[in-house]
Amino acid sequence: MKSEHIPRATIQRLALYVQVLETFRREGSEVLSSEVLAKACNVNPSQIRKDLAYFGEFGVRGVGYFVQDLISSIKQALGVDRVWKAALVGVGNLGKALLRHQDFPRRGFHIVGAFDCDPFKIGEEVSGLEVICSRRLKEKVEELDIEIGLITTPPERAQRAANYLVDAGVRGIINFAPARINVPETVYVEYVDFFHHLYAVAFNLNMDNQDR
Repeated sequence: MKSEHIPRATIQRLALYVQVLETFRREGSEVLSSEVLAKACNVNPSQIRKDLAYFGEFGVRGVGYFVQDLISSIKQALGVDRVWKAALVGVGNLGKALLRHQDFPRRGFHIVGAFDCDPFKIGEEVSGLEVICSRRLKEKVEELDIEIGLITTPPERAQRAANYLVDAGVRGIINFAPARINVPETVYVEYVDFFHHLYAVAFNLNMDNQDR
């Protein structure tokens, strides 16, 4: 790796490259030009070359990128060439949908624990996992080698879920709840808020309507 200061946008594009490359692989493509890959990712070829240059030299001049090799290299660079075990806190409708999502294990993220504080949900089985009381999270994180936490609680319970995860030693959190959480600087947090995307789409549609 050539630099420790890799832009966040580059990391996000690398994840997109993997997704697109895996589609090409499923369709039987073994080699791609930077132009074809760039068009599929809706970026320019120079951007792809710049993003990949953070991690080394890829591709063969006049030939292009070998699809499987590039997938493997990007996954290694992102640290997703291994299995990551995750805990999900908040087994409501969204939580259940994520537990049933087949792409998590396919991409190396295994949700191995489901937790909730609702006594009516504790003991319920969802996608092969028994819902466990959130107060037992610390015990289970150690037992199951969990490194990532997914928060899918209502917004008013997100901080409590984060506290349980931090107290259990989890240092990576993806928060799907529409609320900001406070965690130590040593804990990495990513927010997934669907309303941000809905607002963006609504804004662009509104601007288009005003221009007509």
